[in-house]
Amino acid sequence: MMKQLMLVALGLCAVVGVAQARDTQYKFPLADVLAMPEAQGKLDGSVKFYLAGQATPTVLERKGEDVSNQKTNGMGKADEFGCKWAALSALLALQNKAKQAGANAVVDIVSYYKKNTVASPTDFECHAGAWVIGVALKGTYATVQN
Repeated sequence: MMKQLMLVALGLCAVVGVAQARDTQYKFPLADVLAMPEAQGKLDGSVKFYLAGQATPTVLERKGEDVSNQKTNGMGKADEFGCKWAALSALLALQNKAKQAGANAVVDIVSYYKKNTVASPTDFECHAGAWVIGVALKGTYATVQN
């Protein structure tokens, strides 16, 4: 009986280890995040966001670069919604720091998950695990011409 319990316990540990190791990579349009009902009013329009490679107004001044690494609980959430939620959280953090820096934009935004740069003029990268969904965005605070 004890031997059977040990085998069951080892089997459960193996299943948990596999579940925790999930790291599904997704790419979603940043425009989808900006259009989320949850973004309305929170992203107030005072700071504009421009992905690397996207057409950007003339940059008048660069004010430093930063990373926002945001995560959300993946339990009970569809990966796509969790990814968009984490991306919205990253944009909110960048918006707040841009305001503090006196910037009206964040330019050259790239995905920066585990310090790996992925640039796209339309999409951000997200990683969903068994328990956590994460988005890391790196960008430069700037004053752009209106």
